[in-house]
Amino acid sequence: MTYGDYLQLDAILQAQKPLSPDHNEMLFIVQHQTSELWMKLMLHELAAARDCIARDELPPAFKMLARVSRIMEQLVHAWDVLATMTPAEYSAIRPYLASSSGFQSWQYRCIEFMLGNKNAAMLRSHEMHAGRHALVRAALEAPSLYDEALRLLARRGLPVPASHLERDWTQPYQASREVEQAWLVVYREPQARWDLYELGEELTDLEDAFRLWRFRHVTTVERVIGFKRGTGGTGGVPYLRKMLDVVLFPELWQLRTDL
Repeated sequence: MTYGDYLQLDAILQAQKPLSPDHNEMLFIVQHQTSELWMKLMLHELAAARDCIARDELPPAFKMLARVSRIMEQLVHAWDVLATMTPAEYSAIRPYLASSSGFQSWQYRCIEFMLGNKNAAMLRSHEMHAGRHALVRAALEAPSLYDEALRLLARRGLPVPASHLERDWTQPYQASREVEQAWLVVYREPQARWDLYELGEELTDLEDAFRLWRFRHVTTVERVIGFKRGTGGTGGVPYLRKMLDVVLFPELWQLRTDL
């Protein structure tokens, strides 16, 4: 077996098929293909971390979550490369994109759902592909990473309300003062429950990295296309800015004020 055989490089390197005559379309394609590969690894790690938390196996989960945070750093810096595309260069390739849009990334949607940002309306973007639609729906209907973390806290005897242990997982997470109080027990005496304390910090690191990715996304889009609507029909920059306000693990951020 050769290096190229093992990595399936022939298939990967032949997957870039620009539709326009413009030189810069190759950058646009490679940027998004590599991002999807990193997202594939993120989903692999997040699913395994969630399963480990459900089994009370925290040390391997910490390694997986730390890896996801580092992947997010890679995705943040990928925007630096795409930002070298000027508005005029993007305008030359945009007509060839038709209605295709990053909004239709089923892997990204699975990541959002796995991190708890649930929205059933987002399934509609994937209805044309039954297999992808099924994967996204499964992510919507499953407990999120944070849901499993709260179940773990409850198993350890912390006062997580029953409403946050068994609920309709397809619904967006609602912050709870009782959940914050449970986390505060951990954070006020970290030495007594060090593994739960570390779990809280790993989750905070992950959301911190995800926020940076979202911020870099919106600034790059504004730099390249301004306030035009997205190719997939989204509001473009205004929609992305709205997403900056989404908080995935609200109690872990609120408790810092209350400590």
